[in-house]
Amino acid sequence: MNLVVQGEEIPTPVLKALHGIVRGSTIERVSDDAFRITRADQSAHTQVAAHCAAAKLDWGFVEEGRRLSDFALLAMDMDSTLISIEVVDEIADFAGRKAEVAAVTASAMRGEIDWLESLHRRVKAFAGLDASTLERVYEERLRLNKGAERLVSAAKKNGLRTLLVSGGFTFFTDRVRERLGIDEAHSNNLVVKDGKLAGAVVAPFVDAKGKVGHVERLIREMGIPRDRVIAIGDGANDLPMMRVSGTSVAYHAKPVVKAEASYALDHSGLDGVLNLFPA
Repeated sequence: MNLVVQGEEIPTPVLKALHGIVRGSTIERVSDDAFRITRADQSAHTQVAAHCAAAKLDWGFVEEGRRLSDFALLAMDMDSTLISIEVVDEIADFAGRKAEVAAVTASAMRGEIDWLESLHRRVKAFAGLDASTLERVYEERLRLNKGAERLVSAAKKNGLRTLLVSGGFTFFTDRVRERLGIDEAHSNNLVVKDGKLAGAVVAPFVDAKGKVGHVERLIREMGIPRDRVIAIGDGANDLPMMRVSGTSVAYHAKPVVKAEASYALDHSGLDGVLNLFPA
């Protein structure tokens, strides 16, 4: 196994200390913001975690020689994962109810309340808003997270099928899918009547069950083993799809998600996945 360490700044003393902790062989530069310590001792997991947390670094033990091309499917969440915002909170802002809705969103992402029930509660805040609000949120507030374009591009070049599954709304996932060239995107449909948001969504719903359903469908259709799937998410509703994937990445995620993920990226961009699994 190799230990991959990454972050905005990796001080040499910290890198040398980690090399000693894992009794590694060589130290190799992976990219401008990542290093690999070869032949690392995984039993030092706890010490590595503590050392990297203090230095604000991301880390992970990776099997020697594992590359992005070893995978066949990349499944991604959208809000606060592929993009920097929670669209439901930003839409609610135009109704003057962002703080109220954001509190419900955060609770749902931590797994404290039923996610689908929370969606219905939050969407009610939209009732009466002009449908053009969606375009304003997309143009004025939606931004891709660091490394998103590079990760998706590398996945496509290496033959991976790309899947976007979101508890957000099709207005946004359709545009992000087209913008990045993602193969499939699935999310929830907002009800619009007479040019106004009705404060409702219609089935089929893309909640935790919907997300894992799409991942499992593609696993069957593609005839691939689960260890060839990477899933990336940040909230409790991503956990089921992450659990059925051989490799899971918690991206700037809630503690409940990081506790179960194969890897956590708290300080790196999405292209940190490429430091773990070179393209």
